[in-house]
Amino acid sequence: MSQAKKTHRSTVMKAAMGVLLTSAALLLPTARADEAAGDKQETQLSKGEIKAQQQFKMLDFNHDGKLSRSEVAIIPKLAAAFDETDTDKDGFVTYEEVRAYAIKYRAAREKAKAAEAAHAAAQPGDAGNPGAGGAEPERK
Repeated sequence: MSQAKKTHRSTVMKAAMGVLLTSAALLLPTARADEAAGDKQETQLSKGEIKAQQQFKMLDFNHDGKLSRSEVAIIPKLAAAFDETDTDKDGFVTYEEVRAYAIKYRAAREKAKAAEAAHAAAQPGDAGNPGAGGAEPERK
């Protein structure tokens, strides 16, 4: 395979993985709704979930329904998270594992944002409060 084809394939795969992770992260509301619905037999797939499944299938080069370490090796972000995403430690990542990882990742991100906001609110001064964080201007 020529270097240009390898570079193009790598670029396409990186873009596809980015879309897959983004789509999986967008599934969180759907997953929460499914959990809240309890024993609902059949739920309709959201547009985000359909897109995530399509991207997953695109990365699944051998069409075995799971991603191997070699299939995700060209996507550094997913490769770095492979072991954490592979919850059953079978050496493969299924769509359900990607979805669960996205839910966990988004929850951690939301928690970090909330902690950061709480920390910022606890600070004595901010730019929007002229009397905070510095001396108040002298009034005459």
